[in-house]
Amino acid sequence: MLTIKKLTKTLGGRTLFRDADMTINWGERMALVGPNGAGKSTLFKMILGSEDIDSGTIDRDEYAITGSLAQEAGDPGDETILEIAIGITPEVVGYLRTMRECEAKGDHASKEYAHAQDQFTALNGYQLEPKAKKILAGLGYKQEDFNKPAREYSGGWVMRAYLARLLVMEPDLLMLDEPTNHLDLLTLIWFQRYLSNYPGAILLISHDRDFMDAIIENVVEIDPDAAELIAYTGNYSDYLEQREARYEQKVQAYRNQRKEIEGHQEFIDRFRQVGSKAAQVQSRIKLVEKIDIIEKPRAPRKPFKFAFPQPARSNQKVVDLQKVDFAYGNEKVIYKGLDLTIERGDKIVLVGPNGAGKSTLLKMLSGQLEVTGGTREVGYLTKMGYYSQHRSETLNVDNTVLEEVLGSCDTLREEDARAILGTFLFRRADVEKRCGILSGGEKSRLNLVKFLVDPPNLLLMDEPTTHLDILSIDSLVNALKSYEGTLVFISHDVHFIRNLAETTLHIARSEDDSHSVLTRYTGGYDYFLEKSGLNDDRSAVTAE
Repeated sequence: MLTIKKLTKTLGGRTLFRDADMTINWGERMALVGPNGAGKSTLFKMILGSEDIDSGTIDRDEYAITGSLAQEAGDPGDETILEIAIGITPEVVGYLRTMRECEAKGDHASKEYAHAQDQFTALNGYQLEPKAKKILAGLGYKQEDFNKPAREYSGGWVMRAYLARLLVMEPDLLMLDEPTNHLDLLTLIWFQRYLSNYPGAILLISHDRDFMDAIIENVVEIDPDAAELIAYTGNYSDYLEQREARYEQKVQAYRNQRKEIEGHQEFIDRFRQVGSKAAQVQSRIKLVEKIDIIEKPRAPRKPFKFAFPQPARSNQKVVDLQKVDFAYGNEKVIYKGLDLTIERGDKIVLVGPNGAGKSTLLKMLSGQLEVTGGTREVGYLTKMGYYSQHRSETLNVDNTVLEEVLGSCDTLREEDARAILGTFLFRRADVEKRCGILSGGEKSRLNLVKFLVDPPNLLLMDEPTTHLDILSIDSLVNALKSYEGTLVFISHDVHFIRNLAETTLHIARSEDDSHSVLTRYTGGYDYFLEKSGLNDDRSAVTAE
């Protein structure tokens, strides 16, 4: 279906690929992995033809349809959610819109309506529309959302509509670049199952290891040192094992060659001045010169481990919400009569559909939002830290990255600070950047590091794995596993949740949509799925 041969690409003075080869067969599920900046998204662009190649070939089967989802959506214009979802061609949307306009005017008998209906039928529109609605429902949209303008929705919800369009199109090669970024946990469950039944080939970039383990059959790694593509068979966990075995083989080959060369050199040095051995010495010298030297292999990056300081002990009751009400203005009531107690040592994940009130609850617990009714009590020994990927006002814009971290903990050594920052993707000269010029993602990661080097005894975290690669996520998991304080967090990364959550709070709107309701499950992610029945929720919507 797709064959890449001897691909070479240099970008910004750095060679990303050198004579790289890769093949994707019909129906194959493949993940493209490598550290941030290795060239994953660039390779996607080259496959799609939006980025030039320096040399080599990228050949696609002439009959194969390729569809892709970028990380960000464009301006939806005047299109509705449903129009985006069924809009595999502009003509389909145009005829549907004409029909809707005629129906609104009661003009069902007009030639314009008949023509639009005939063309819509010819383009399989009547098959596309129910399929689109089914997929939109699986992605979390309600019936009343379908005909609303997409511009009324957040960027994340617009991305879901474009994802629905891609799934309706059902291309032979489905290319997905971080498709789970805008999905809540429950929608992620549905999407994972949908892809498990997808009939075409999948090429995926993702930082969610559980998602990859459930979907993919093969992994291609971009090796930034060798600028090559290395193929592995199996899912992501299989790849990690095989990569480690491959590294050990390379180390053994390197050691064996060094031993062989040292043996020859010892003979040469010993008998260089012995006339009777001259021929043998020359033979050995020529032999050494012909050896193709194996470079010392670089060990694969591994999660960073650091003994983070533990916070002071808090009260048993850390935060207590009693009969709490909260609403945004007079329009949207989020909570009504909410009771919730967070106790010392809790490790709680908040799950539920987007818009149910997860982030709102976290902000109420932190004091970022004032409750409109009831009481919020904080233990007098509680030292609270609220992490949001959107908060950056705590940074001193004049400090360098390194200065900001060192200023957060008096006992932190500079070498440890640099090591931690490197783990969270601040490398070499990055640590000398001023905080004022950092991107939003860099500010989020820096705030995360500041929390880790001087953790409060109550840590409230909203999507802490955003902007992190897989190894950085593993490093964060290691840090939080040893954290002795209280943790309440929101995440859609299943690996992260499975490793940390001991209690699950499911937040959903009440049946009459008057407010959000909390249900507590005294167990982690898998316990929650089993007891809630959500293991089967929306799973009927599968690829056709």
